[in-house]
Formats: sequence, C-alpha cells, structure tokens
Amino acid sequence: MDKTTFETKNTINGPMHAALKHDSAHKHVTGSAEYIDDIPEPAGTLHGGLGLSDRAHAEILSIDLDAVRTAPGVVAVITADDIPGFNDVASTGQHDEPLLATREVQFHGQPVFAVIAETRDQARRAARLAKIEYRDLPHWADIDGALENDGPLVVQPMTLRRGEPQTEIEKAPLRLQGHMYIGGQEHFYLEGHVALAIPGEDEDIAVWSSTQHPSEVQHMVAHVLGIANHAVTVRTRRMGGGFGGKETQGNQFACLAAIAAKKLGRAVKFRPDRDEDMGVTGKRHDFRVDYDVGFDEDGRIHAVDATYAARCGFSADLSGPVTDRALFHADSSYFYPHVHLTSKPLKTHTVSNTAFRGFGGPQGMVGAERIIEEIAYATGKDPLEIRRLNFYGEPGSGRTTTPYHQEVEDNIVARIVDELEASSDYQARRQAILEFNEQSPVIRKGIALTPVKFGISFTMTAYNQAGALVHVYQDGSIHLNHGGTEMGQGLYVKVAQVVADTFNVDIERVKITATTTGKVPNTSATAASSGSDLNGMAGYDAARQIKERLIDFTMRQWNVERQEVEFLPNRVRIGAEVVPFDTLVRAAYYDRVQLSAAGFYKTPKIHWDRKEGRGHPFYYFAYGAAVSEVSIDTLTGEYQVERTDILHDVGKSLNPAIDIGQVEGGFVQGMGWLTTEELWWDDKGRLRTHAPSTYKIPLASDRPKIFNVKLAEWAENAEPTIGRSKAVGEPPFMLAISVLEALSMAVASVADYRECPRLDTPATPERVLMAVERLKGMG
Repeated sequence: MDKTTFETKNTINGPMHAALKHDSAHKHVTGSAEYIDDIPEPAGTLHGGLGLSDRAHAEILSIDLDAVRTAPGVVAVITADDIPGFNDVASTGQHDEPLLATREVQFHGQPVFAVIAETRDQARRAARLAKIEYRDLPHWADIDGALENDGPLVVQPMTLRRGEPQTEIEKAPLRLQGHMYIGGQEHFYLEGHVALAIPGEDEDIAVWSSTQHPSEVQHMVAHVLGIANHAVTVRTRRMGGGFGGKETQGNQFACLAAIAAKKLGRAVKFRPDRDEDMGVTGKRHDFRVDYDVGFDEDGRIHAVDATYAARCGFSADLSGPVTDRALFHADSSYFYPHVHLTSKPLKTHTVSNTAFRGFGGPQGMVGAERIIEEIAYATGKDPLEIRRLNFYGEPGSGRTTTPYHQEVEDNIVARIVDELEASSDYQARRQAILEFNEQSPVIRKGIALTPVKFGISFTMTAYNQAGALVHVYQDGSIHLNHGGTEMGQGLYVKVAQVVADTFNVDIERVKITATTTGKVPNTSATAASSGSDLNGMAGYDAARQIKERLIDFTMRQWNVERQEVEFLPNRVRIGAEVVPFDTLVRAAYYDRVQLSAAGFYKTPKIHWDRKEGRGHPFYYFAYGAAVSEVSIDTLTGEYQVERTDILHDVGKSLNPAIDIGQVEGGFVQGMGWLTTEELWWDDKGRLRTHAPSTYKIPLASDRPKIFNVKLAEWAENAEPTIGRSKAVGEPPFMLAISVLEALSMAVASVADYRECPRLDTPATPERVLMAVERLKGMG
C-alpha cells in the first residue's frame, strides 16, 4: 500500500465499541513511548532543585543562601523575590498557596527557594547548603490534632439535609453510634512530576508539563510571570500515571521552570526524585467519619446523621470539592429517609491534599458501608441482606431521592447485585466459609459482596465542557486534537475511535496528537471520570461538522439527494456510484470546502446550589458490584485475597478491552488504599513513608488469586452520552471495599460474629491482628 493512500475494504478497523488495544501499548512495553524526561534537551538546558523547609510550622527569621549560590554548577537561586508576577499557585483562587514560602512555612518540606544548576545532581546537592533560622510555631498533623485546636477549616464546609434526621433517630427502634478512621493514599505514579520550560521571544514561553490540566498550568504560569495566557503554551503528550495527583500538583514545578527559563533565557527542567515528589505533593484526604444511625429490627435505615472530617493540609487546593463529593457519596447505594451530613475540611500542618481517583467519593462510600456492616452485626444478619433492604428503589417507590435532592432515575444496582450473587455462587460460598471458620483454629475466611453507585460529572458545573479540533487532509488522513490528557487510561484511542466511526474510516487514518493549549483552549482537567464523555462528544461534534459539509458538497457536485449519500467503510456511496473517502475529500478541497472544525460539548441537565445543598450535580450514575473472599492468619494478621468476582456497568462500552483494564486496575489500586498503603507523619510533622521502602503499594502477588471481571453487557446509558457509554475511570476503585468487608467478616469470626470489628483503614496486617486480639478479649 502506498504511504499516501489508504486501503478500501468492507469493514473498518476500530469503530466505536470495538475492543482495540491502547494506541501506545506497543510503545509502553518497548520503552519507546516518549515522556517529558525522554525529550532531547535543548543545548544549554539547566536543571532545578528544591530548597525545602525542615519545620512543620515556623516563622522564617533569616535565610542565608551564600553557600548555595557558590556551590559547583549553580547558575541561579530563585526566591519569592524573583517571581515577576504573583507568588501564588492556589488552584481555587483563594490565594493561600505560595509558590515559595516567605515569612512562614506551614508544612515540613515546603519549598522555600529553588536552585538552578548545570545538572540535576548539582542543583539538589546545593539546595541542602542553605542556612535558615526559624521560630517554631504550634503544629498539628492529623484530624484529631486539628479538632483539638478548635478545628480550623481551609474552606467553608457543606451540609446536606433532608427530612427530620435527629427526631427520627431518636424515634427509631434501634440506634447505634460510632466513628471510623479512613486513611489517605499516595498516588505513586510511575512517572513523577516533571516540567520543561523553553523561553521564546517577547513574553512567550513553551512548557512541557506532566499534568492532567494543561489549561490550569497555562493560567498558573501566566499568573506567576505576570503575563497574558496567550503567551504561554503548554503541551502534554502522555503521563506515566496521574490518578488525580497531576490535576493541580504539577503547577509548582511548571511555574518554577518557567520563572527560571525567562530569567536566564535558557531551557530549564524540574524533575524531583521520588522522596521529594512524595514529600511536596498532596495525597488522598484521610477522613474521620462520626455516625449516628436509627434503624429497625429488620435492618432498614430510618435516619442517618454523619460528619465527615478530613485532613486537608495547609491550604485549600481541591479540598472543598473533595469533601463535597464525599458527602455526595455518603449514601453509597442506599436510601436514607432522613439524613443530615456535614463536612469538616480541616487545616493541618501537612502538605495540602488534593485530587485522587474517586475524589472523596470512596471515603464517603466506605463510611456508608461501615454503617451497613454495623447494622448487620447488630441484627445478626448477612450484610448483603441489609444492603439489599436499603437499596434505592425504582421510580415511583418513594425511595429515589438522594441527600442532595437529586432523583436516582437510572438505578440498576439491584440487578447487578442479583446477577453477581448468582454468578459468583455467593450464598453457597458464604455458607462454606461459615462452616470452615468453625473448624479452623488459626486461618479464618471472610466473604463480602458490596455495590457501587458513583455520580458522573464535575460538581463545579462550569468544568463540564470540552473542545476538540479535527482536520481532514487532502489524502484522507485525519488529525485529531482535544483537551483531554492521556495518563495510560486509553482516552486518546477512545476519542480516535469516535472520530473514525463518524467518518466510517479505519482508525489508522486518525493521527492522535499531544494535548496543547495552543490548539484547544480553556479546557477542563481530565478528571471526574469525564474524559471520554466530554472529549468524545467534542470530537464527534467536530467530525460531524466536517461530515455535514462533505455531504452538502456531494449533493451539490453530484446532484443527488441527502438520502443517496452514504458513508461506507473507507468510501462513500453517491447515488449509484461509490468513491473512495480520500477521493471525495480531495474533490471537496478543490471546491474550497472547509475540512477543519472545532467541536464543542457541554453536559446538559446538571446544576448545583452548594449553599442550599440541593440540585442535580450528576448527569448519571455508574454502577457495579464485587464479591471478594479473603483468608487471614489470626496469629500474625497476614491475609490473602483468594478470589474476586466483579460485574461492572460502563453502559455500552466504547472499548471493552480498555474498560476491563480500567476495572481491574481501579480495583487493585483501591485494594491497596484499603489494606497496605499507610501514610505516617512523626511528631515533628515529617512524612516518614516517602519512598517504596516504607510505603507499600500492591504487588502483582497481592492481586486476587482468582480474578473474574465482567462488564454488564446488557447495560446502556439512559442518557445520550457518546455511544451510550458510561465513565469507567473512578467507579471501579470502590469495588475494593468488598475486600475490607471480607476482612472484617474474617476478623469477626473469632468472636462468633457478635461484634462489628470496626476495622479502620488501611487494614494492614497489624490492624487486623489488633482487631483479632481485641475481639478475642470480648469472647
């Protein structure tokens, strides 16, 4: 086949809904995928290192940087005085997050200055030579410490209320109260944060940033340089993982690189090592949930009153929307007839926490599942029975209103749970486990089936928009660009499939290009599981415009009616004639038909009033369920996940191969959050779990021994999303709650299931062992 022509056959390769491989899969496994640190460096590129505080909270009395400036290889030292614009990288406009500290440091490891040197090693070594004098101030690093110090908040809390919860709790036949600690999580992406800035003429600057939000990096760089957005171009081809950690946290590295590049007139790169990356960037918020629940003898919930307090760190970052989303998911899949939910976004002297897959939703759902578990032990029933009893109902049942007053109109959770219960043989396996535990003195087993209901959309309504740019060239090849970023999740190939499908051509015709603010402006972060929903529709809109122009041209040129024009695989039927797609395109070009279009999409139907705590913040819900079986050693607390079965709803999948991978990966990452990944700060506010030696993500050996994952193939989005698909990025993460609940059952067996073990997370072997010993004492 000639390089400039394309094959014509009766079917196309890679239409929408086809199980296509990731577009960069072969590059990932061969090492040829280009990340920012792989880009050949321009001649004279300099490298940055961070000068970090060694106090959790202190006033800066003096800074002596003479030894830093005279260290080998050092070209410049950047302090707050060198920032030409604003010393602020706060993503929410609260101006509470300085790029470089000046008079006060508010967490151990806060950047105070930056060193620019000929090599990265020289910059890092020189940064350690600073002499800074401090006056220590009171500090606290956790939720309880913040509450003991009058609970300072980083943003205004939110309250959701419906009915008369306090009255109904007191009237209910049964009542329970408790609290739960839910741990945070480090993103631990394969590719750490990195930015490369290259100065241009006038005020121009180009930045390559490992970010989920190129437009925000653009805005922040312009902000700190004191220039207009149009002078800054940000480019991101791919990230080696993001998970929310690169939604705002890349700002500081891009901004420092840009300031140094413009000051020195040379390219500058910042790439912190893993310890510094973990120390200076935010993590998943850990929570304390306090709950008060009224219910009856059957286990039906009457009312819930709960407070979700979060460790937010020293500044707001995204803590407002994260704690809001925790409340949005504090119902999990369950209807609360009367409910009162409150958030407490607490200030702590730790790095400011940020987005992480699920964005507060997982913490909200874990709290809800604890409530279900408590009721199950209080009534002596299988938690699955309590779950099913409290599910949201069908429209008209009077059990469809959420705590934020949105109606659940697309509920399929009961069907998913029923099908998974049957396909996993849950009931027989649970009975076998109960019998096993009676006979086994040391090894105990547990099993749990937990559901997922996750709202899809940014809760900030304005973010629910996307743009795309599509060019069709004379040879029939297609250039695609959009505002979404690729972090390994397969967004690029999905949108390419949409565009190829619209023209009915092979996906090989579609060139996937790097996300850049110079092509599609004012984009939202690739977050909130909305990448495919938003950018897929924007790509479709752009392709549709060009397709309509081609149809109009064809009708005019061939003198046919619209119904006589049909896009066949890689060709077009025009009346009785069939012409190759590229032939039609070339003819359209010579007739001066515009073959480029900017597409746009905004999510319909959504609105939200935070002050009133009511609205329609989610376009739809994604559903799923998982059954996990575990075994624990009651002498050591060690455990294994023996088997997991998952049935998950992605609507009509845009790409089943990609989506199954997302479900599997999300589950394992969620399992790590709930079991092995523990963040720990010492009494001086120092993060001590800052490297793989002390922070334990799941290994391949930790995955379930038997791992069965299926998509609900019958599911189809009731809303007119792209291809009737549903989001898949975040919802599967919460499937891992089944592992925590199964561990809880195994622990409860040592006290004959009379007491709820009340496992906090992460449920490390140490915590499991302590819970076993505590319950043995109750026996």
